[in-house]
Amino acid sequence: MINEYKDVSLRALNTLGIEVRCERLVEFSDAGDLPKIFMRPEIAGGRWAVLGGGSNILFTGDFCGTLLRPVGHAIDIVADDGTEATVRAEAGAVWDDFVAWTVERGLWGAENLSHIPGTVGAAPVQNIGAYGVEAKDIIHSVEMYDAVTGKMVTLPGGHCDFGYRDSVFKRLLKGRVVITAVFFTLGRAARPQLDYGDLRAYVEELGGATLANIRTAVVAIRRSKLPEPSETGNAGSFFKNPTVSAATVEGLLAAYPDMPVYPAADDGFRKLAAGWLIDRCGWKGRSLGRAGVHARQALVLVNLGGATGGEILTLAGQIAADVRAKFGVELEPEVNVW
Repeated sequence: MINEYKDVSLRALNTLGIEVRCERLVEFSDAGDLPKIFMRPEIAGGRWAVLGGGSNILFTGDFCGTLLRPVGHAIDIVADDGTEATVRAEAGAVWDDFVAWTVERGLWGAENLSHIPGTVGAAPVQNIGAYGVEAKDIIHSVEMYDAVTGKMVTLPGGHCDFGYRDSVFKRLLKGRVVITAVFFTLGRAARPQLDYGDLRAYVEELGGATLANIRTAVVAIRRSKLPEPSETGNAGSFFKNPTVSAATVEGLLAAYPDMPVYPAADDGFRKLAAGWLIDRCGWKGRSLGRAGVHARQALVLVNLGGATGGEILTLAGQIAADVRAKFGVELEPEVNVW
């Protein structure tokens, strides 16, 4: 199924609620639709991009070109040896619906990623993560359409070059492939990961480390800290947690002994909490015109009503400048700025 719309408002299709328009929006439900779509010269020869749930995008102006939106949402177990199961989820499936589906079937691995907005197809692009787990930990492979060769390709997870909120899909394959489905490897045996923040204590209060309890705890904690996009426009964490050298951390801890510090993937480096840095610069709960910083989580920028993408970007730039001036640390946006 292919549905095409022209001159479409994207306000309802991005969680920041930015009012911009798109020249052409094409929804497709099956990977087999893509060759037909890319046979059209105005699409193949023009500007195009993929729009999932719109939960990690800041539109700074109208999109002149074609936005492709996968809407297929089937989820199926394609292999199961009693110890591990391989699950195929179509790109248009809502991510949290996928997590709920795995929990209901007793499959371990995705539960810590509950209540993250967006779609399955966007998960490998951003390598989404929360509470000590990243999408790369459970991704088996990614199915995609290559717009250059016109062929379907399945890329093993180990070849996706996953990093912190990063992947090959944001670099080498950006603007070339359309993700159509993701395969996940999930376990049948319990493997709770609770060593992050206050998750363990919350799960214990609920009665122990079951899949249902972990999911309930993660959802409750996220809801207590983060605004619902349906109520207040936001894109979740606007900035990445910065990675800095161990020497830089040592100097900062001398001045700020209460500063949170976390391990980083690379030896000799540490990860800082961007929200803490922003809070210490006095931005939590403040606003700049119609763009603001959430009162409970300084990492979240919000649309206070009618904000433009430019206003959100101006606020982000001022915050980054203040953090740089106070701590000598650079903040990098986690959201994709269009």
